[in-house]
Amino acid sequence: MVTTALPFLRILLFLILAACMFIYPQEVLSSASKGLTLWVNYILPALFPFFIVSELLLQLGLVNFLGVLLEPLMRPVFRLPGKASFVLAMTHTSGIPIGAILTCKLRKNGDITRIEGERLLAFTSNPSPGFMFGAVASGMLGNPALGIIIAGSVYLANLLVGLIFRNYGVSSEKAIPRTYSSWRKALRELKNLQQNNKTIGALLADAVRESTSTIILVGGYIIFFSVITHLLTVTHLSSVLADTFHFLSAESISVLEANAIIQGFLETTLGCNAAVQAFSSLNSKIGVLALLLGWGGISVFAQVSSFTASTDLRLLPFVAGRTIHSILALLISQLLLKFSHIPTSGLPVQLTGGDASWLLSLRWSSLYFCLCSLALFFIVFMIGIWKKVHRH
Repeated sequence: MVTTALPFLRILLFLILAACMFIYPQEVLSSASKGLTLWVNYILPALFPFFIVSELLLQLGLVNFLGVLLEPLMRPVFRLPGKASFVLAMTHTSGIPIGAILTCKLRKNGDITRIEGERLLAFTSNPSPGFMFGAVASGMLGNPALGIIIAGSVYLANLLVGLIFRNYGVSSEKAIPRTYSSWRKALRELKNLQQNNKTIGALLADAVRESTSTIILVGGYIIFFSVITHLLTVTHLSSVLADTFHFLSAESISVLEANAIIQGFLETTLGCNAAVQAFSSLNSKIGVLALLLGWGGISVFAQVSSFTASTDLRLLPFVAGRTIHSILALLISQLLLKFSHIPTSGLPVQLTGGDASWLLSLRWSSLYFCLCSLALFFIVFMIGIWKKVHRH
């Protein structure tokens, strides 16, 4: 009975949405324009270059190179193949939705199993450092120093989710023999792959074509959910939900604060902006921001589901991962605020002066990432040498 009624419920839902769009055409136009502006001004320039670069690196064989080199690290820590390290690195530098895109590509190529793909998908969906440091900390909060707290909470929670999900689906997996890191084998794999590769021009053309299709898809979701969020406000449905949230929380959360959380439940950027305006204390602001950034929003869920639709990856582990991530990010943010000595009283903090706040800029955070990557390669290299010496 439920299965029979489900298609009609879907049709009814979209009929109601279509009716609202006909009733409020001007509101739909303005909200769609805002979503388009957000995509053109922020999402397109921030993500499109990363999409092209990641596609080129995939085709040039970096994934295979890292797969051989980092297998001894990724397998015991996250129960994932070494190739998953590329997805992890790209996710933490360029953000949503590149983790889902790359995970689905690895699954289509047969580089990971379904369980490994779902395990990887659960903890490779987080905002970019540029969004957290620039848009949220500097733009919305007016304090770049708080970017350390926000990004630290989100990234630490993300890695904890990865450690939690290492036990997901273990009973259905076969035992994998232990491997050792080998630079010679990794370079041989890279050389063999590039011998049969296309020219740089052909690779670039394919990367641009693939990236253009992806970024347009992302833009469509942003515009669509911008319209839905605004229609909820115009039809006063968001007010009803906020009043219900306010009542269920025993009036500990105000209607304005509940409305901000509801917006963030649907779309992260709108929710973060509303949360900064709605919550008064710094701890509450940072906590809710970490919660919303860890959750990602239904808009992101829809984007990820569109990519996984062409694979056999299930969405439920991803939803579970986002839920755990949001709760952990909230808790970690409060711990970091309690034990940190980052100046938060004077807003905004100036980046030009005699203090060390220049260390918090996005440029230097990118340098930190490069240094950490080099340190990781050095550690793996030394472990490989140590194991070879003790093997003989």
